[in-house]
Amino acid sequence: MFEIVKKELLASNIYLMDIMAPRVARTAFPGQFVIVRVHEKGERIPLTICDYNHCKGTVTIVIQVVGVSSRLIANLNEGDLLLDFVGPLGQPSEFGHEPIELLKKKKILFIAGGLGTAPVYPQVAWLSSVGVKADVIIGAKNKELLILEDEMRVVAGNVYITTDDGSYGNKGLVTDMLKDLINNQGKHYDEVVAIGPMIMMKFVALTTKPYGIKTIVSLNTLMVDGTGMCGACRVTVGGKTRFTCVDGPEFDGHLIDFDEALRRQSMYRNHEYESNCKCFVRLSDK
Repeated sequence: MFEIVKKELLASNIYLMDIMAPRVARTAFPGQFVIVRVHEKGERIPLTICDYNHCKGTVTIVIQVVGVSSRLIANLNEGDLLLDFVGPLGQPSEFGHEPIELLKKKKILFIAGGLGTAPVYPQVAWLSSVGVKADVIIGAKNKELLILEDEMRVVAGNVYITTDDGSYGNKGLVTDMLKDLINNQGKHYDEVVAIGPMIMMKFVALTTKPYGIKTIVSLNTLMVDGTGMCGACRVTVGGKTRFTCVDGPEFDGHLIDFDEALRRQSMYRNHEYESNCKCFVRLSDK
């Protein structure tokens, strides 16, 4: 059993939780994920690791309430226990294998969309810990849905905020900010890492391709069971079939068949809708 030692509301229906999981915390690395299960009959939920503390033995996750299982987790409080908290799983971010001196010569830009800010944060923090200050664009629909801005400003070089409605920061999409940095502000980047909604990552990759900027994206939203057994996270990368949870979740954004990935992402939408309806019916009967 794994205790929730901290719970914090970051934005509407978005919660941060610190889980006591010493073994996971000792071996975790940015880019990896965990499998969470609330009880014996509960669904296996893959969640990207947002942060980890080797000394305290805690792992931080961020969860947005979008369905039945995420609601079950979000309804738990400090002191409550999770049945399973398995990990770290998946491949770590590739920069962890690069020589530090080489990383220090690179100009890296992270683009975080919505909840994607959570998995971006540990990567930027790790780079900062080895002396590399990356730039970060954080995008959200509006100011109220912006998360982890203060934490990101501590570890990043420059942080640029965009909101769809212009309620905070720059009005527009993250791709608008990306083009402005390169075309108007004279910024040069050797690598872009984008994590967020699938459609956002698709257009980030389309934007960076003409500039010849290496672009890495995370397909964590495709994962279901997290072991490769269900096959739900199959994706075509460079003409070859890959499993997001085993071979990823990070891949070269210029090689991904995003249209296929978007179709696969929508496969269980009707099932989730039906589950939500049944859940609300049960609650209304009480």
